[in-house]
Amino acid sequence: MFEVSFLFGQFLGGLTTAMFLFLIASGLSLVFGVMRVLNFAHGSFYMIGAYLAWQAVQWLAPALHSFWLAAVVAAVGVALLGGLIEALLLRHIYGREELYQLLLTYALVLILGDAAKIIWGTQQLSVSRPPMLAGGIEVLGATLPTYNLFIMLTGVAIAVAGWSVLTRSPAGRMVRAAALDREMLGALGANVGALYTGMFVVSSFLAGLSGALVTPIQSIVPGMDVEIIVEAFIVVVIGGLGSFWGTFWGSVIYGQVLSFGILILPGFSLFSVFALMAVILIVRPWGLFGRPLR
Repeated sequence: MFEVSFLFGQFLGGLTTAMFLFLIASGLSLVFGVMRVLNFAHGSFYMIGAYLAWQAVQWLAPALHSFWLAAVVAAVGVALLGGLIEALLLRHIYGREELYQLLLTYALVLILGDAAKIIWGTQQLSVSRPPMLAGGIEVLGATLPTYNLFIMLTGVAIAVAGWSVLTRSPAGRMVRAAALDREMLGALGANVGALYTGMFVVSSFLAGLSGALVTPIQSIVPGMDVEIIVEAFIVVVIGGLGSFWGTFWGSVIYGQVLSFGILILPGFSLFSVFALMAVILIVRPWGLFGRPLR
């Protein structure tokens, strides 16, 4: 039998994974929910955010708290890149078949991946944890790294902030209206194009931020974009495409299934996640918290 402290440690590890995935998948789900765009390049924005954070740390190494400045630089840089891509490329395929979106965003994956190799090379890069979050704390007999606790709290804070903005602000009402009927919203005089650009910028910001925050606990390597986009799509499929809270709980479910799957069936931990997704697709093709598309 496993000790309670060991099981609780597995739970905390799964929760850390879940909050990382939520930071990434929330932007992916937001873009689909509002713009109906399946953005395969979202993982590439995450990777570019990680590389920009590493580069900013090199430039800001003598400065105090350089990691936090680097995270902000990376998130803002990726947000600007996302806004540029939306304005120059994605804007021209709204309303067309999903195949055009998939082809364009997949092309962006290849372009951004090769660009990262040209600029930063193919060697593994890493960033040290900020000194203030370098330790750990004891929780019910399990040791929880302080940085992991920070990631958990950040994920919850962004979930609450995102829900508050979407449900309690004028901007959130505009976003929900655009998700329901963008033609009617445009007919009422709203600038739907600017709204879409804003949503894509916010989504890219979250991807860049998550890429920056993962650098202290994961190596930065080419190909990390493909791996993370698969996990992010599993999360949004489980929770429901376009559902904000569905993405949150889908991330939690994914993290716990993966964490305890490694404990119970080490060789089939990833299989357990894909099996769960397959069952959900059969029973509820629109996800646990999503709604059928009309």
